[in-house]
Amino acid sequence: MSSVEIYTTMFCPYCSRAKSLLKSKGVHFKEIDVTSDLNGRKEMSRLSGGATSVPQIFINGQHIGDCDYIHKLDAAGKLDPLLQP
Repeated sequence: MSSVEIYTTMFCPYCSRAKSLLKSKGVHFKEIDVTSDLNGRKEMSRLSGGATSVPQIFINGQHIGDCDYIHKLDAAGKLDPLLQP
């Protein structure tokens, strides 16, 4: 499996939805909670090209996007190939 990181905050329904999709595919991911982590949030924004909303998802270091985008990738059949080693 690929290396997956997801930046989240507590009580974020979009974060929960994105994590549920990844879990349904059997993907193990590293969750980085930036709820009260200003430095973590700045790092997320830097890595994502300026995005400030959560979740922000990275696969093998490549910025994928937010919850809506990962679901669009999945619906188009483009997520599974990204998740392969």
